Formats: sequence, C-alpha cells, structure tokens
Amino acid sequence: MTIVAIGQFYPGLNKKSNFEVVATLVREASSRQAKVIALPEYSLFCAPSMDDRFVDSAESLDGPFVTALQTLAQETDITIVCGFNEIAEPGHRISNTLVAVGNDGNLVAVYRKLHLFDAFGYKESDKVRPGDIEAPQLFAVDGLKYGLQTCYDVRFPEVTRRIVDAGADVLLLPAAWVPGPLKEDHWTTLIRARAIENTIYVAASDQSAPGGAGGSIIVDPMGVVIAGLGETTGISTAQVTATRIAGVRQANPALELRRFAVT
Repeated sequence: MTIVAIGQFYPGLNKKSNFEVVATLVREASSRQAKVIALPEYSLFCAPSMDDRFVDSAESLDGPFVTALQTLAQETDITIVCGFNEIAEPGHRISNTLVAVGNDGNLVAVYRKLHLFDAFGYKESDKVRPGDIEAPQLFAVDGLKYGLQTCYDVRFPEVTRRIVDAGADVLLLPAAWVPGPLKEDHWTTLIRARAIENTIYVAASDQSAPGGAGGSIIVDPMGVVIAGLGETTGISTAQVTATRIAGVRQANPALELRRFAVT
C-alpha cells in the first residue's frame, strides 16, 4: 500500500513564487505520509496565452527548477512528478516536459508531451515541440510501477495503453486543463475511461482556477473516484494497492481478452 497525492494550484508568471507553492504542497503531502505526488503541467511558469514568454522562461533539465525539485524530494522523502517548460530549440520552441524526481534526488523518468493542445481555439504548437515517440519511462515506488503522460494526451487512449503494456500500475497525469464548453465533463470522463479500460489507477493533477478547471482526481482501476479537489489550491491523497489492481483484473480481465495491440 502506498499513499499517492495530487497537488493543485495555478502557476503564474513568477517562477520563484510558483516554486514556493510547489514546495508547500509537497511538504503537506509528505506530512500526510504520501510517497508520490503529481503536480500540474507548466508548474514552473504559465501565462494565459501561448507566446514567447514560455520560451524566454524555459529551463534545462539541470536548471534551477529541476535542481530545486531534487533537493525538495530528498528533504521530504517523496517522489515528485511535475511539469515545466524545457528548453528545446533556444529562442524558438520549448518542450512541454514532465520530470519524476525520486526521493533520493535522482531523476527517475522524463516525459515530453506527445499531443499538443491545438484545439478549442488554442495553438500550443506555436511554441512547443511535440515529444518523440519512444519507449515509456516508468519508475517504481513500494513495488508499484508509475507511468507519465500530459493533459491533452488523455484524449488519445493508445498513449495510456502503451504505458500500461510497459508495466505501469498507476498513471500520473499532470495537466493545465482549461475551462470551456463541456471541458470539465470531458476531463472526468476521460480520466475514468483510461482507468477502467486499462484497470489501473489514474492520478490526475490539474491547474486550479482561474486558469485551470481544477477538479484534480485520483481514480481506482474500477473507475471509482477515491480522492479529489475542487477549484482551489491544495492537495488530496489516496491509497493505491496491488491487491486492488489484481482483484479488478480478476473480475474484469480486459487486458487479457483484447484482440488488438498498440505498437
């Protein structure tokens, strides 16, 4: 049994202030005995529109933000998953990147968003380079394996299926899911669908209002919402267990019964 946390806040233009909120949420999760926390997409820096500010504020994997996350993870004995704008093409475009920092301070996984949010009147690809399609990077905590994906990727079920085929028990899904017509309904429906069809846990961390829709949730392998947040800054936690996964897969062996594979 492991306690997993989701942290929700609205990152703004001030990178220092954003990290201070990250640190507060991580320390609160640690005080509740969480061993893994997922924090939102673009936690380092976020602006209301996709423009050069994302490029100008971008950092590298060995830059100040990730380095500070590594120190924080060691201090709090928790694995931190967090999104940031990573330098990709200096002066032109960034990568929308997730890092997983282990409780020993080591970088245990990196994920770069595959499907960019060119929808609902937004054009992420103006400043962001899509991630390369490569083998999913997983990491383990207390015997369970965790995989990563970002926000709009949840609309593409094959992304999650590849992660599950690689061995993931829990999907961590940082997001900057903005409000809009039926968007909040889509958010919850898609997260539950990915959990149900893959018989895994999904821990989804959104940005809070005013920029994000909020509604961060943790869903179990049967699609039951076992933790959640409203529209404000904060954390929520839930227990994830191998026993629950095994029990659901015994009752519903959908992964064994499927006749198609994702390659």
